[in-house]
Amino acid sequence: MPAKILFVDDDPNILAGFERQLRKTFTVETALGGEQGLIAVSGKGPFSVIVSDLRMPGMDGIQFLSRVKEAAPDSVRIMLSGNADLHAAIDAVNDGHIFRFLTKPCEPQTLSNALAAGIRQYQLICAERELLEKTLRGSIKVLIGILELTNPEAFGRAARITRLVKKIARAMQEPNLWQIETAAALSHIGCVILPEEALKKLYRGEELTGEEAQLFAMHPSIASDLLSYIPRMETVAKIIIGQEKSFDGSDSEENEEILPGSRILKAVLDYDSIRASNVPDGEALQIMASRAGRYDPNVLAALQMVLGIEPGYEKMGISIDGLKDGMILDADLYLLDGRMLAAKGYRVNLILRERMKNFITKPGIMEPIRVLVPSAMAKESSRNAR
Repeated sequence: MPAKILFVDDDPNILAGFERQLRKTFTVETALGGEQGLIAVSGKGPFSVIVSDLRMPGMDGIQFLSRVKEAAPDSVRIMLSGNADLHAAIDAVNDGHIFRFLTKPCEPQTLSNALAAGIRQYQLICAERELLEKTLRGSIKVLIGILELTNPEAFGRAARITRLVKKIARAMQEPNLWQIETAAALSHIGCVILPEEALKKLYRGEELTGEEAQLFAMHPSIASDLLSYIPRMETVAKIIIGQEKSFDGSDSEENEEILPGSRILKAVLDYDSIRASNVPDGEALQIMASRAGRYDPNVLAALQMVLGIEPGYEKMGISIDGLKDGMILDADLYLLDGRMLAAKGYRVNLILRERMKNFITKPGIMEPIRVLVPSAMAKESSRNAR
């Protein structure tokens, strides 16, 4: 498919000329003035290259391309001017971050060459972004996989809290949902320094020794340091390092910013710790509400709402053969020799089911397996059993 080019000018004759000249080579869209140009960018994009006249009434080319930079940062921007105005060119480069500055009248070959160069630049930008996104997703999967293998307790808790964090962030309409969800999933990466037994004590609601508590207090900063080596993870690292900070800042340094994601993570982590002692939901929320200044009131309100509208799950005890993807472990899964295979909160997937095959006969797996089954799946199973 030919590359899409947008031309913006206040002269309809000039726009018609561009369309006639270039329609055989490119997919050309035109817009009469800056306001119409912004409408085209939002409604007809993405465009590989956006070409704007400099001198237009109302919104000039510099203002228009500056707005384009915010709305469509990947699109390559080219400026056309009826005169070689040096100051205008400097402003266009500084404010609009343009790729080329061309003067009218512009030779067809010069314009075609500039457009071809702009398209190549756009393709390079998109390829680099795609590579970075794939690298980022791969790095996150590797880190989560390492945690799963080295510390199932920490992995199970991270998986459990991530679902609740995601629901709260959505209920609060947080704009940085991806960063918040990723921070929750990686919130316990720093726990690789902790003995597994210490984490078991913590998650059972038992008191840690002084040394264990000191090590646990270090895990957010360790996770943050690890993530600092990965591009585009700066916000995630900041959320994680603030996950144990109180809302009122009483345990933070002066002027230290506590991000919304950190406030959500703090509340969910503490809620999960309280529930580990078999405290009911309502009582857990009352305990949290009594801790003045520790939690963002908006987060607590969202937590209460989310717990009340939790999607339907049915608690069931099933055999190994009945285990299906999408079910959630409602209790730690143990082998008959006492080793833990997966922690409560783990979402059943192909990897877990394949791992279980290695232990079915020896040493064996404790049954029935306690799981949360999505209501729709449970109803389907009931119909099939009839």
